[in-house]
Amino acid sequence: MLLVGASAAFFPTSEPLLAQATVHVSLEENFRREPQGQVLGRVNPGTPLRRVGVQGSWTQASLEGWIWTASLQTTEREGMDLVVVEEGGENLRDNPSGTILARLDRGTLLEELERVTGWTRVRRTGWIWSASVAAVTRASGSGPAVSRAAAAESPRAAPSEFLRAREGSAILSAPDGDTLATAASGDLEVLAREGSWVRVRMEGWVWSPRASEGRQDSEETASSPLTPDDLAAGDGPVHEGSRVTWTVQFISLERAEAVRTDFYEGEPFIL
Repeated sequence: MLLVGASAAFFPTSEPLLAQATVHVSLEENFRREPQGQVLGRVNPGTPLRRVGVQGSWTQASLEGWIWTASLQTTEREGMDLVVVEEGGENLRDNPSGTILARLDRGTLLEELERVTGWTRVRRTGWIWSASVAAVTRASGSGPAVSRAAAAESPRAAPSEFLRAREGSAILSAPDGDTLATAASGDLEVLAREGSWVRVRMEGWVWSPRASEGRQDSEETASSPLTPDDLAAGDGPVHEGSRVTWTVQFISLERAEAVRTDFYEGEPFIL
C-alpha cells in the first residue's frame, strides 16, 4: 500500500463506536508518526493504547507511560513539550522503574503530563498497523481488562491472525532470503511482523508413502532403474510409492535474470 501526500492529509475516520476505545498490542509493532511514516518507537505486546481513530488499515492511538527524565530535553517543536535525546532511544514504562511498554527512538517528541523525582509521565499520539492491536473489554466485576478474543477463546491470550496468500506467492527463509516454497491460494497464520515483511506458518500434508506401501517385490522391478525418461513417458503411476535415488551433477550456482518467470530477479538457483 502506497500513501502519497503530506502528514496533514491524514485524518481519523469518524467512527463513534471505535473512537476512544482501549486496545492492546498483540504483536511487537512499530509506532509511527503517520501511516507508513516515521517510526517513533517499537511497542511491546500487551501494551495498552487509547484508540483515537482509524484510517484504512491503520489505527491512530495515544501511548502513555513513564520515561527517565535525564533522557529528555525541553522543546517547543510541533506544540510538544519534550524530545528524547538519549543515544539509541529510551524505554517507556508503565510506572517509574516498572514494566517496559515501548522503546522510543531518539528525536521522538512527547507531551508532558506530570513529573516525580527522576521520572516524567508522557503521552504521544501516533499510528499503528490495525492488525497488530485488539480491542479490550472489562470483564464483569473488578478483574483485569481482557481482550474479547481472549475471553471467548481461553486459554489462548490473543486470537490468531491469518493472511490470505495469493497463488504463487513466494515464501522466503527470511526477508530478502531464499525461496522455500510457493503458496497456493489459502490462509497463512501470522507469527510476527517486521516492517513490510510478515512471518507466517503454513501447515499441510505431503505425500510420503512408507517403504512397504506400493512396492513391487519382483526381482525385475527391484533391479530396474527408474529414469526421468520413464516418468516423461507416462509410466509414473506404475512406479507410484517406489523409492527412487538419482545422482545429479552440480555445475554452478546462478542468479536469475529479470526475464525469468519462475524466479524473482537475483534469486539463486543450482544449474
